[in-house]
Amino acid sequence: MQRRTLFALSLLAAAGSALAQGYPNKVIKLQVPFAPGGTTDIIARTIADPLGKALGQPVVVENKAGGGGVVGATETTKATPDGYSLGMATVSTTAANPAINSKIPYNPLTDFTPIINIAATPNVIAVHPSFPAKDYKGFIAELKKSPGKYSYATSGTGGIGHLQMELYKSQTSTFITHIPYRGAGPALNDTVAGQVPIIFDNLPSALPFIQSGRLVPIVIAAPQRLAVLPNVPTLKEVGLEPVNRMAYYGILAPKGLPKDVVDKINAATRKALEDPAVRKRIEDTGSIIVGNTPQQFADQIKAEYTVYKRVVETAKLKLD
Repeated sequence: MQRRTLFALSLLAAAGSALAQGYPNKVIKLQVPFAPGGTTDIIARTIADPLGKALGQPVVVENKAGGGGVVGATETTKATPDGYSLGMATVSTTAANPAINSKIPYNPLTDFTPIINIAATPNVIAVHPSFPAKDYKGFIAELKKSPGKYSYATSGTGGIGHLQMELYKSQTSTFITHIPYRGAGPALNDTVAGQVPIIFDNLPSALPFIQSGRLVPIVIAAPQRLAVLPNVPTLKEVGLEPVNRMAYYGILAPKGLPKDVVDKINAATRKALEDPAVRKRIEDTGSIIVGNTPQQFADQIKAEYTVYKRVVETAKLKLD
């Protein structure tokens, strides 16, 4: 029995090595589990072309929105683990949503093969210019004065924006109605149009609207104040350290992707991140380049999931 097991393992290793030697020989799909226009989409499209050049085959971005990222992430778990179907990993799909939604059809710790964390990004609470307050002190005072009057937009139910804003509400004893969208792009569009007064979003997708004056930044989730928003305090500064968490954007694959292929994609992504133009594009959004190892990224996913699971249990958060 032991000999047969060892023989089977050696065959699997040989098959994985053979796959890696011939990989890639066709177009690679990089699936974004949200609608176009959000931070996940921005990061994916920034890395896709240089990653394709490093691998020697085109990397095509496809959007599969729905369920706060769950629809696209689920599709990634069901793909063949051959390196031609990759997915963008976010805190929403690998930590926040699984932590709050027991009906999600995948386990974020066992149903994916983590490959690399591309970048970490700050989050921001921003408001439409018509909102009565333009700074944090006025913002929290307005929320407390008018409980239930305001609503906030996010990229979807169970996503990082939803979970962090619900945590914010529990920490501040405020009440704001959640309006979920099929991605940050649609949520931003409605907030900018004044249909929803408040948005919790990742900074890269919200920043252009902030810089053009169509959104007003109130507070950010980041280690310290940002050079692009020097007058905006962090959530830690205003006494809300538990909510002061950044997002991550990485690449993963279905479980079972051979290590040689994982290493090849990881190395190609790191090479793409060495390009000054690529780094600048990502850093201009307020993001921080990471480019870590598969194991380090797996550890990050596990740590973030553990944190949000604890947040859900402690704050007794539930889906809308």
